[in-house]
Amino acid sequence: MKRPLGYLSLLAAVGCGVAAAVIGRTSPLGTVAGLELAAVAVKLLSVLAVVLAGFGFYLLVAGSMSRFGASKRRQHDVRGVLRLAFGAGTLVAVLGVLTEQWVGLLFSLGVVGFAVTFALQQPLFSLLGWIYIMLKRPYQVGDRVAIEDSKGDVVEVSFLVTTLWEIDGELVSSNQPSGRIITLPNSVVLSSHVKNYTREEFPYVWNELTIQVAYETDLAFARETMAGVADDFLGDQMADRIATYRERLDETPVELEVQDRPSVNVVQQESWVELRLRYLVDPKRGQRTRNQLYERVLAAFNEHPDRVDFPLGRNR
Repeated sequence: MKRPLGYLSLLAAVGCGVAAAVIGRTSPLGTVAGLELAAVAVKLLSVLAVVLAGFGFYLLVAGSMSRFGASKRRQHDVRGVLRLAFGAGTLVAVLGVLTEQWVGLLFSLGVVGFAVTFALQQPLFSLLGWIYIMLKRPYQVGDRVAIEDSKGDVVEVSFLVTTLWEIDGELVSSNQPSGRIITLPNSVVLSSHVKNYTREEFPYVWNELTIQVAYETDLAFARETMAGVADDFLGDQMADRIATYRERLDETPVELEVQDRPSVNVVQQESWVELRLRYLVDPKRGQRTRNQLYERVLAAFNEHPDRVDFPLGRNR
């Protein structure tokens, strides 16, 4: 739909340009209130031709991105850059057509821009934040992020604001969508921490499942059972992801010992022992994976009540 509309806009722009040229040469119109209608018509048609041409070229360029196999994330970002570039270029061209003073126009735009910098500081900071987001890529559309006190999935990054589909919040928990929309100024990325859970290069995070057992439990057996259940459930997927993670680590000076299979850590508490299963997971499927792992581990423990005891009482 974009390409046919783009061609139609360019065709209309050519028609307006031809009409402006014909009226400018023949001057078939008279004057009203001292204004030459021909000159006014030429100006209006010229402005319309510039606007239609800019819009048509934008649609053609934006519509061609899908032909190069660009992802939806890339298409969204490129469309934003194209809107800014074509919009600014079209505005300058329109002002040039109206004033016919290109050098003076550029000088005036510089003076006006200097004044606007002081009058509209916050929107300008947000625009700078958008440029920073496009260049440094702290997040993009589709990522799950936490910015200040807000957490959610990025659904749009416009020139001035970032829109999140809220996760958690006051209404729900366990990384579930609340249904609310959060709008943040882009300037926030220049002064706040940004946590990205699903960065494109490695969209996974470490997660833990904690199960409390009594001191009478055979800890070696419980740890082995817990790790075995997790390994059967997601061990192969985790190993593939860890291989990618190690490749990323090799590109940095950071040296870390990374387990490529699920592991279990033991934490001693006052009245019980905590077994913390550590594994790698897609953060958008974190709660679902945790629930499935808990059910499987608990079933495996219940098959051996003589070797796994759970703490008694209400203080756990």
